Amino acid sequence: MNKKRRDFLKLTGLAGAGLTTAPFSYGLPTVTQAPRPPKQTFNMCGYSAPKIDTVRIGYIGVGNRGAGALQRIVHLENVVVQAVCDIRPERVEQARKSLEKTAHRPTYYSGKADSWKSLCDRKDIDLIYICTPWNLHTPMALYAMEQGKHVACEIPIATTVDDCWKLVETSERTKRHCMMLENCCYDFFELLTLNMARQGFFGELVHVEGAYIHDIFDSFFDKSKRYDLWRLKENQRNGNLYPTHGLGPIAQVLDINRGDQMDYLVAMSSQDFMISKKINELSAQDADFKPFQGKSFRGNMNTTTIRTKKGRTIMLQHDVSSPRPYSRLHLVSGTKATAQKYPLPGRISTGHEWLSETAYQELEKKYQPEIVKRVGELAKQVGGHGGMDFLMDWRLIDCLRNGLPLDQDVYDAALWSSIGPLSEWSVAHRSNSIDVPDFTGGSWKTNKPVDISLTTGGTTGIKGL
Repeated sequence: MNKKRRDFLKLTGLAGAGLTTAPFSYGLPTVTQAPRPPKQTFNMCGYSAPKIDTVRIGYIGVGNRGAGALQRIVHLENVVVQAVCDIRPERVEQARKSLEKTAHRPTYYSGKADSWKSLCDRKDIDLIYICTPWNLHTPMALYAMEQGKHVACEIPIATTVDDCWKLVETSERTKRHCMMLENCCYDFFELLTLNMARQGFFGELVHVEGAYIHDIFDSFFDKSKRYDLWRLKENQRNGNLYPTHGLGPIAQVLDINRGDQMDYLVAMSSQDFMISKKINELSAQDADFKPFQGKSFRGNMNTTTIRTKKGRTIMLQHDVSSPRPYSRLHLVSGTKATAQKYPLPGRISTGHEWLSETAYQELEKKYQPEIVKRVGELAKQVGGHGGMDFLMDWRLIDCLRNGLPLDQDVYDAALWSSIGPLSEWSVAHRSNSIDVPDFTGGSWKTNKPVDISLTTGGTTGIKGL
């Protein structure tokens, strides 16, 4: 890592336990205001890489998310699935069978823990698409960029602040895109509220909320779904471990990294009321769970609050253990209007009550984003969380093919992912506040907002429907 940025981590207190691999420590009281970080070496926000007419893709990890990504990509023109890798031979075989009736004939890699490096070393791949356990995201993304590849990686892209900085520095140095695959930015209501915010419908933005409340408790202990019980291992950390589904869309609404920036955060977690008890039950029957006995696990509910440089506030929640209805709690509140989705369907208010269904539909039609007009119905046919996964893939490929800046850059990937380790620090220190690093090196003040107009690009065809 760049020495100046390491010094910055020391000064801001971000090099403590859980935030980085560096052997530094710090304690209470609250971390003081951070100095400005070093000037960035190259600004990847708004960067237009050379056009790639046909995007050649290598997939690493074809389990749950990776298999779905393969099924979606075959519906896009001007793409070639060049290579597929998974440590499990049976997953590679499933991927091969899924592509049999398509024009794609990739090379397959498997059997070794580092087989993915051979895939990244190839000269005939433009984009590496990573769908592996969290601890592998950063090393794979870094290696891929060093081999001259653009990167699209599942969430979170990093679990330490140190790794977030490494990703930023490598992307700037290699001039390779590093996009985190935050699909919720492409859900239909989230895109609608983004466009409404751009048109001034909400007035001055005041407060936003996001969450990931999803009962996936049983899957932590399902060895057929979680290779090497990786998700259970990750939940030994105590904080908001999965912030980006709720955070990504509201960060774009606030133009975070592009006109506003996070300043500091505070986080609090409840007790773990479920995971440790389940471990004790399973350990009596299955030796694989005995190493987890006596370990500490993430509290059921984490609530993290963030204040931005412009004085707006963000509230994020994370609970994947409790038996609750699914919610991403997408809320946008301004001086003129409010929007909210989850746990009920999306709704809009301009006063004390929600607008009628008819009034809502009129607004939905008026403010429908261009990407939804062009690709929305086709995306619903392809699927992937109602179509938002396909919208994300289509937009990524279209930007690469037309040499356009990506909607999500490496600074978004680093910032949104950093909330995990930062919230861990706050929880461990009695919910004291901690400064949020500025991964843009100050360029957030002049960076342009994400372009959702589709005045350029939009040329990637869709087939097989």
